[in-house]
Amino acid sequence: MDTTVDLDTFSSLVERPDEGARRGAEERWQQLAMPRGGLGRLQELGAWLASAQGEAPIRPLTGARVLLFAADHGVASLGISTLQPRGGTADRVRAVLDGTAPVAVLARRYGADVRVVDIAVDAAPDEFPEEVVRHRVRRGSGRIDVEDALTAEEAARAFRAGMAVADEEADAGTDLVLLGDLGVGSTTVAAVLIGALCGTDAAAVTGRGSGVDDRTWMVKCATIRDALRRARPVLGDQLALLAASGGADFAAITGFLLQAAVRKLPVVLDGVVSAACALVAQRIAFRAPEWWRASALTGEPAQAKAYDRLTLAPLHEAGVTMGEGVSAVLALPLLQAAGDTLAEPAAVPSAKPLPPRAPAKLPTAADLLDRY
Repeated sequence: MDTTVDLDTFSSLVERPDEGARRGAEERWQQLAMPRGGLGRLQELGAWLASAQGEAPIRPLTGARVLLFAADHGVASLGISTLQPRGGTADRVRAVLDGTAPVAVLARRYGADVRVVDIAVDAAPDEFPEEVVRHRVRRGSGRIDVEDALTAEEAARAFRAGMAVADEEADAGTDLVLLGDLGVGSTTVAAVLIGALCGTDAAAVTGRGSGVDDRTWMVKCATIRDALRRARPVLGDQLALLAASGGADFAAITGFLLQAAVRKLPVVLDGVVSAACALVAQRIAFRAPEWWRASALTGEPAQAKAYDRLTLAPLHEAGVTMGEGVSAVLALPLLQAAGDTLAEPAAVPSAKPLPPRAPAKLPTAADLLDRY
């Protein structure tokens, strides 16, 4: 299997979204009977969707997909996550697959499909369905403070797996990807990549992750400090950086983001993991961030730094800190509303009428007085 990746080609393959369609969307907003800027952020989102689709009026969003890349990380063995004692990444994958995880519940509510890609979960592959594990590269990853996360060959395989997933989604008719991740220890890895790419020290990018206490935060900060020392020498080679200081999920998400931009598939980023991968992808193709939107801030300082570098503004402020695609899914109604408002009225799917309900008998003033 050929696992080589020519990163230089992405700069020419990734085009900007259609500026003509964006202008068409803005002109359509002006035709609607409403105050200038009356729909606020919906107008900017509608113009972005139009430019991504290359059409104005746009097509309503009908094929949104929640996409979760799952992997374990060697640094989790240091006890830097509160999730480790209560079950690892495999348990989180099972919760999504059986529909009990919050992201699965919300996706059902908003009409989005959910797909999990096991790229490096530390579990036997026969524990999950074939469609979940068919892109798997390995089990877990190396402890990035003392060793590489992946070999160069594994990093290339994971990157290409992410590209393949983007092609699968585009070919399947997905019109919006809500991108998330499942992985214990992943916020530590993301902080290392963002710290290295932004030139900051460990303390500036170390967050609380799963809600760690002060002592664990100090362990996490020291781990990120040591991993940063290993990351800086390979900053000029993004695949080498992902191999040394990332993981299979980070390499796959980076490949996915770039190929999604090539295929003109818009993506909503979720937590600090997708933000870190977006920052790596930006170094490869500077136009790629125009195909992405940021859902929300999760409280991780590294994520805020990445979004600032990417010039992406969060879509909402729900205060969700857990990641796992939840914030991205919560952005879906905003994007659906923006699309429906700009689309031709006949193209917008109508909601099913609610069944008639007998009016409730409310107490009158006389009823209330009779009680006293």
